Amino acid sequence: MYERGTTELDRTITPELLDHYIDTGCVHASEIALVKSGPSLHPDCHQTKGRTDPAKLHKHYADGYTIRLGNLQRVIPFLTDASHAIQHETGYSNYLHAFLTPPGSQGLLHHWDQQMAVIVQISGVKRWQLWRPEYPSPMREYQESFRVWNPDFIPKWEAAGPDLEIDLRPGQSLVLPRGWVHNPHALDSDERSIHLTFAIRERTALWLTEKLITSAIEQPEFRRVILPSKTRGPELAQQLRQTRTVLVEYLEALDIDEIADIVSKAAVTELEYTT
Repeated sequence: MYERGTTELDRTITPELLDHYIDTGCVHASEIALVKSGPSLHPDCHQTKGRTDPAKLHKHYADGYTIRLGNLQRVIPFLTDASHAIQHETGYSNYLHAFLTPPGSQGLLHHWDQQMAVIVQISGVKRWQLWRPEYPSPMREYQESFRVWNPDFIPKWEAAGPDLEIDLRPGQSLVLPRGWVHNPHALDSDERSIHLTFAIRERTALWLTEKLITSAIEQPEFRRVILPSKTRGPELAQQLRQTRTVLVEYLEALDIDEIADIVSKAAVTELEYTT
């Protein structure tokens, strides 16, 4: 955790600005979620005729629901610039959510995410209880919370107590590595909490692997039909061996310097890569 000085982000992201986006209904209905110590409410709860309904949002907020405004980099131009700047510097695509939690309330319960996050506290205080990962380096479709969830997790974590507990205050940020279990809340606060979450999609060796085989489709060997008889039975293993041999030959023939230039450009231009 570290404290920041006054930045352009501090001067432009304010509670008043986020309130204005709620009041005007400018955040698309599909990018809004209402959460209170559990699953999100059905989208119809904050929509009228498919559009964001500010009155409904305010009602649920008054009832203790956290409002999540999703993908603000798509609707606020200077946040688009901030998102692009992060990607230009790191090569990691990213997106930005805002969470508005009423006093004495909690939105999401214990969970972990499949991407690194940078939490920026805007107003109020939010307590972050953190536990070391149950599974190292989770990714989408691999060891996400809901895919491997065990109902015994929360009682176990609560009994052991958090490995780290932080009260995040305005002007402070928290770097949250992917996989770390977190239980953020404002249950002990008499003022509302607003924080931003920059979800940072780290590049991985799997991403590089995908880039290495991108042009494989240009080779006839990889487009050739595999007969139904070779997708089952004893012939399947032989087909896999042959394909592996062709793949190795293809990879060994690649011009790595040329591929590196293509991948470097992709790192700073591809948006919202799914880790």
